[in-house]
Amino acid sequence: MKKAIAASVLALVADQASAKDRTLTISVYAFAQDEFKELVYTPFEQKCGCKLVVETGNSVERLAKIEANKANPVVDMAVVSMADALQASRSGLIDKIDASKLSNFNKLYDIAKDPNGDGMSVGYTFYATSIVYRTDKMKIESWADLLKPENVSHVAFPNVTTNQGPPVLFMLGKALGKETPDLKDAIAAVGEKKEDIVTFYVKSSQLVQLMQQEEIWAAPIGRFSWAPFAKLGLPLAWATPKEGQTGGMNVMVLAKGSKNQDLALEFMDFWLSTEVQTKLAEKLVDSPANKEVKVSDEVANNITYGEETARNLSLIPSAVALDNRDAWLKEWNAKVGQ
Repeated sequence: MKKAIAASVLALVADQASAKDRTLTISVYAFAQDEFKELVYTPFEQKCGCKLVVETGNSVERLAKIEANKANPVVDMAVVSMADALQASRSGLIDKIDASKLSNFNKLYDIAKDPNGDGMSVGYTFYATSIVYRTDKMKIESWADLLKPENVSHVAFPNVTTNQGPPVLFMLGKALGKETPDLKDAIAAVGEKKEDIVTFYVKSSQLVQLMQQEEIWAAPIGRFSWAPFAKLGLPLAWATPKEGQTGGMNVMVLAKGSKNQDLALEFMDFWLSTEVQTKLAEKLVDSPANKEVKVSDEVANNITYGEETARNLSLIPSAVALDNRDAWLKEWNAKVGQ
């Protein structure tokens, strides 16, 4: 009897030690970490009996760390943009994701299942980019309407160095019938109107005050920035241009050579679950990539939501972004000079 009890105690101690040894290191954006801890990290630790080590920072810093430790990985899993995922793949920093180990994979919108078409990433959230505008001051039916003579002097435009800059130029080029990867025609069109445009913004937070003060009547923004505008009490609308909406997507990747890939896949699957994605959406933290998520109209109006929206997003292909970034900046500096 005593031997049996002793064996049980030893087994329990061994299990506890094993659980303690199960440590997953993740690399994420610094955004909304209190909410992620509450809705994702702590519940996962409780479920898996493991420990999460969370590293935060911007994409450049975090990818640099993964590359610096390529021979002996210190990060197991990371979340980055689509383009950064392709860059990491080209640099040999990430491994292919075995989607068969993700029970929630088939619940994702098609655009999130394999965003770069190489099996190296899975989308967990995406956002639409369109135009917020004063309905009593102008009509926006096309991206080209931003540059109309009667509108342009009341418009804020994103700088090319921002996340919104290239996608907006991409859609403007579409509207002008000049849809080329170099964005030259769109940049030239903006350059011709640069003296009329109110400002070339770097942070969308500055736009709310400009709109409130009626210095601007329209600006292209990401859907995640919509909520503060909705609270202004002004006649504002989210445009649905005939060329469609653009946007961006954040994805999950596995660090190449990580010793904890099975645990990382377990964590990814947990994050992609209907329950977790619903909670994140309801807190307005992330727009869901899981198509089973159902939210109230109030929540839906403040995030990127729904199958039709997901199906109609025009995203810049990652290869186009990576191969043209430097040229875009050079062209912008020459034509716009901001």
